[in-house]
Formats: sequence, structure tokens, C-alpha cells
Amino acid sequence: MSRLWGTAMLAVILSGGTAAAADLTFLNQGHPVLDAHNCYPYDGRWSDRARRALDSGFPVSIEQDLAWYVDPKSGQGRVVVSHTPHPSGEEPTLQAYFFDQVRPIVQKALALNRRSEWPLIILHFDFKDTRPAILEAVWHLLGEHEPWLSTAIKTADPNHLSPIDRKPILVVTEDSDAQAKVFYDDVPDGGRLRLFGSAHTAQPPPDMSPPQSAHWYATAAPAQLLATHATNYRRWWNNNWWVVEEGGQTRAHAWTYADERRLRALVDYAHEQGYWIRFYTLDGFDAKADRGWDESYNFGSMRRVIPRWRAAIAAGVDFIATDQYEALSSYLDQRDRALRPARLGATPVH
Repeated sequence: MSRLWGTAMLAVILSGGTAAAADLTFLNQGHPVLDAHNCYPYDGRWSDRARRALDSGFPVSIEQDLAWYVDPKSGQGRVVVSHTPHPSGEEPTLQAYFFDQVRPIVQKALALNRRSEWPLIILHFDFKDTRPAILEAVWHLLGEHEPWLSTAIKTADPNHLSPIDRKPILVVTEDSDAQAKVFYDDVPDGGRLRLFGSAHTAQPPPDMSPPQSAHWYATAAPAQLLATHATNYRRWWNNNWWVVEEGGQTRAHAWTYADERRLRALVDYAHEQGYWIRFYTLDGFDAKADRGWDESYNFGSMRRVIPRWRAAIAAGVDFIATDQYEALSSYLDQRDRALRPARLGATPVH
């Protein structure tokens, strides 16, 4: 029996059945997955990010930051992938950049019908704007692609987790209650959930100074940070690395046994509550290697980030986010490398 499966069964016992249907092995048979952070162009640059992520092997998680652009002439809005909530209109649409690009992969996967290996792609949304128009547009766009999506029946009791029907793509989003209203509350009982939200993480007391808050994040017990079991809609827990090492990546020192214990405690607790767990973003690069990445997530070198990658893999972190897709993928047990876009004729979107 695997450690992950054991923790899933423990969750059943501890919750009195609340998390009985939380199948943590649904995701890559319980093995960690590369989460391709900010996997979209910035101002027309780095347009190969999705191709690079898909080339790394499967399964793979692809993060798409979403914004709402309204054409000033037509008044028509569209969902675009953008790092800012104020897009210019030059950004690619979610349909063009993601769905059109993965179409050959999904079509081949459906033809092969190796369901036990699905999902191949986790589509991770980070909404920069949660106005109703963009949420409704995303919901309808997902409906157009529902045959590709791993979905679950909405149960009358949110604490009763229905099994997820395996398809090539699993869609996840973050913890916003505005999103939950459209993507869960407004779905009738018996309808299909097309995507799954993350848990709410507790915040430090409001009277704390920034250094005190940083210390609180890194030392609070897992049960203080996460107070709820997984629900039918909220099935994963999204974490900044600050909850592992005080002050995050730029303040990190040498990786220690205490850090390892902290990481494992957070992962084990999340799994006991029926959640997958993600940590963001674990980078290690110098100025010459920078391809539009964020210094606030940078440990400064491969020598410093690799021990964290190894520790996250050993601890069973489900989603390990990085901008260095190829480097992290070499440490992961990713399947289906033969099902790559180059073999399917996919082309990057510019």
C-alpha cells in the first residue's frame, strides 16, 4: 500500500466518511506533477511556454492567468491569457492559446482511450479578474469542450465527494468565492462540475507586522492554515512557499531537516483532509537564464532549488510549480512521453 493511498484511507476514518470519495490517486496515480507556472506569453514574448510544458511529458499542469478584454469598438468581451488584469487586446485568447494548441493531443488521447492514464493535462486557472462576465464566459467555454474534461456530479451535500469521471483534461481554479458561485453554487444538483476550486487558507492576525506575518505563515500548525476537509468542489490546496521557509524563496537559507519535516507535515495534513496540494513557485536561476521569470520566486541557482524539488517529490507534493519546466521534469516520473505535440503536428501559438 502506498503512503498516499494510506493517507487517503486515514482521511476516511478521521472525517467519519466526509472525505470517503476523495480519490487522491486520481491525479497521476498519486505521483507529483510538474505545474508549468505562468505558461503563456508576456506582451508577445515567451509564446513557446505551452509547447515547452507539453514537450516535458505527461501528465503536466499548465497555468493560464485569465483576464477580460472588451473591444472598445464592438463592445464584445473575450477571455484572454494575461499577466495583468488590464489587457491591451493583443493577448491570445484562452481558446487559441490553450484549447487549439492541445486539440491534437486530446484527440489522439481520446482515440487511444487509455483512461487509466488520464488526465494528461491539468488546466490551472489564475483569474486576474472575477467579474461575472469573465466567469460566465469561461464556464460556457468549458461547456464547449466538456467531452475533453474530467467532470463530477454535483451532489446535494457538498461534503459528499462524487467520483471524477476521467477524461484527458482536468480543470482546476483557485479559492475565490465569486468563482465558486458561478462554477459550483449556480450548478444544479445532479449537474456536472467542469472545474474544481482550491481551499481557503487562513490569514495571520491583522495586527501583525510583515515580519510577524512571515513568521506566522512558516510556523502555524497545518490545522491553523487549513481548517476544512475537501468538498465536492474544493479539492486542492494552493500554497506559497512562505508556509515552508520563513520569508519565502529570497530569504531561504540552506535546506535543513527541520524544513523537510515542515514540508512533510503540510503535505500529509492536506492529504488527510482529502486535498491535493500545490506549492509555488520553485525556481533557481541567474540573470543569464532568466526567460521572463519572477525574482520573488527565485532561490538564486539550480544548486539551491534542486534540494527543494527533490524534497517536494519525496514528500508527495501533488503540484510542484516552477518556471523551469524542462529542468524539473527530468526529476519527475512523467508518463506518455511518446504522446508529445511534435508527434501530433501541434504548433505553438504566437
